Amino acid sequence: MIDAKSLLASALSGGSVPPSLRPPELALWHAKAGNWDRAHDLCQEIPDPDGAWIHAYLHREEGDLGNAQYWYQRARRNTPRAGLSLADEWLQLAEYFCQKQ
Repeated sequence: MIDAKSLLASALSGGSVPPSLRPPELALWHAKAGNWDRAHDLCQEIPDPDGAWIHAYLHREEGDLGNAQYWYQRARRNTPRAGLSLADEWLQLAEYFCQKQ
């Protein structure tokens, strides 16, 4: 089990993927490490609504807000408020999934 701050540090370090990451954590790791396509592929394998939330974040990061909105709805989550940065949303996702058993 990894915590959100360790997941972030690992993704930004340029190193290899930590062992034993669950699919949501792995998708978030790749998103933060700059591997958008890999993160996108992985989130599509995660059942809704969890996979949909990561999917929404990725399309928001991409700038495709219409597509992101669709995935937020599938995730049963509100679209983030205008002032929420991508970094803060990524951290919310990481904290949620790192704490989820």
